Amino acid sequence: MGGQDWRLVGAPNARDLGGLPTADGRRVRSGRLLRTPALGRLTDEDLPVLGRLAPACVVDLRDASEMSVAPADRLVGQPRVVHLPVLDPAHSVFTYVSAVLLGHDLEAYDELATEGTPAAMVTIYRWFVTGEAARAGFGAAVRLAAEAPNLPLLFHCSAGKDRTGWLAVVLLTALGVEDAAIRADYLRNNELTASLREVLLEAMTRQHPSLDPETVRPVLEVRPEYLDAAYDEVRRVYGSFESYLRVGLGVTDEVRAALREQLLE
Repeated sequence: MGGQDWRLVGAPNARDLGGLPTADGRRVRSGRLLRTPALGRLTDEDLPVLGRLAPACVVDLRDASEMSVAPADRLVGQPRVVHLPVLDPAHSVFTYVSAVLLGHDLEAYDELATEGTPAAMVTIYRWFVTGEAARAGFGAAVRLAAEAPNLPLLFHCSAGKDRTGWLAVVLLTALGVEDAAIRADYLRNNELTASLREVLLEAMTRQHPSLDPETVRPVLEVRPEYLDAAYDEVRRVYGSFESYLRVGLGVTDEVRAALREQLLE
């Protein structure tokens, strides 16, 4: 199944990373790397589609606290499910963004609220690069993707855009995919979720009339400056993406060679 051959109604930004071009003229194999949001809202019609995709391994980047308030993932067959929580529940920026999404009073977050939600998202993306849980989770996910028994590999977080988006960037960079193609895939989220985003905003402002939609919108979107913040942090801390993969994530040359062998055509 190629990248354009399937859609999941209950996961509108789900997609196959197959077909993306590498700098040396190869392409990512179709049906091997699948990025999605959480699968708890899949429809009955989605399940046969997921069955045909047949993920052997499902990587869930959510924390237990997120999973406890979400509908259980709807899975088909018996995929190996691996939980690699990429979240710091004690970090103020995560509790602030959560409070925004829940329509809670933001008085406790004076400084963060003053800086605004785009600045909070930038902080989160920088944490993706340096946070201990982030490095452990993303590194483990890359190693899973290098092992044939885990393919096809499906990976997701809650919305399937930030943690899932950065893991896609990491995997595709490790495979040598062209930078422009990586960025384009990251930004596709907005077009794929446009109607869902407006429905969510309307529902949230109806439930919390004092909520400013422009406070929430940056949390529901991906933006070039979020991705650039993570890239900047990679350069600042590690000097290069190669060094980030090797030192930050523990991705050895052997793992990268196995990734390319399994995932490129």
